[in-house]
Amino acid sequence: MIKEVIVVEGVNDTKRLQSFFAVDTIETHGLGLKKETIELIRRINEERGVILFLDPDTPGEKIRNRLNEEIKGLKNAFVMKEDARTRKKVGIEHADKEVLEEALKNLVTYGEVKETISHEEFYELGLMGQEDSQTKREKVSAYFHLGRCNAKTLLKRLNMAGLSYKDIEGII
Repeated sequence: MIKEVIVVEGVNDTKRLQSFFAVDTIETHGLGLKKETIELIRRINEERGVILFLDPDTPGEKIRNRLNEEIKGLKNAFVMKEDARTRKKVGIEHADKEVLEEALKNLVTYGEVKETISHEEFYELGLMGQEDSQTKREKVSAYFHLGRCNAKTLLKRLNMAGLSYKDIEGII
C-alpha cells in the first residue's frame, strides 16, 4: 500500500497504477483542473501526502507546475517520455511496472526555491550553449529523476531540488 495519494491525469492512469500497486488516486481530467480538485489535493497533502505522477508531455508539465506553485511540499514522480509511450501516445498508462516502481522510489519534493546553482554555473557545466548540452541535460535529469526538460526547466528543477554545482559536476 502506498500511503500517499497519487495525482494522475485520467482514469487509464489510475487503472494502470492500481493494476500493480495498492494506491488511491485523484484524477485531474487533463488540463481542466478545477479549484475544488486543487483544494482536495491541498487537504489530502496535509493528511496523507500527495505524489504528482503526471504524463511526460506538455499538458502534464503544465499541471505539475501549477500544482507545485499552488501547494508546497508535493512529491513528484517522473518517467521519461520514451519509457511511457506507444507509437502514437505518451502517458503513465503506457509505462511498464518496473518504470513506475523506479519513479516511485525516486521522488523529488521541491522546497523553497533558493539559488543553489546559478545561471553562470549551469552554463559553465555545459548544460546549455554547447553542441552536447542536450545530452548532458538528459544525463543529469535521468540521474536525479527530474524528467526530461529543456535548459530553463532543468535549471529551475535543480534549484527547486536544492542541487549544487558539485552535485551535478560529478554526474557530467
